[in-house]
Amino acid sequence: MVLIDRRRLAKLMLIQGVSQRQLAAGIGWKSHTYLGRFVRGEVASIDPDAAVRIAHYFGVGVDDLFVSRSSSGARQHVQRRATGSAA
Repeated sequence: MVLIDRRRLAKLMLIQGVSQRQLAAGIGWKSHTYLGRFVRGEVASIDPDAAVRIAHYFGVGVDDLFVSRSSSGARQHVQRRATGSAA
């Protein structure tokens, strides 16, 4: 799964007062390192199970934060969502 807008995830973390370590622990990861790289945009994708757990952790829909990497037009969808353009 690809993060639609990393700023949106960072904003959720800030609003809810959740650190990368807390989020990593909350989704069942032993280390926060990969999550940090993902949030910073250094890693492009995350496995679907982790995406679901992150969305549920924040109480939002998976499609509010992520788009399937294998879906056709995924990159265009991500770009449109990130810039606020209509489909």
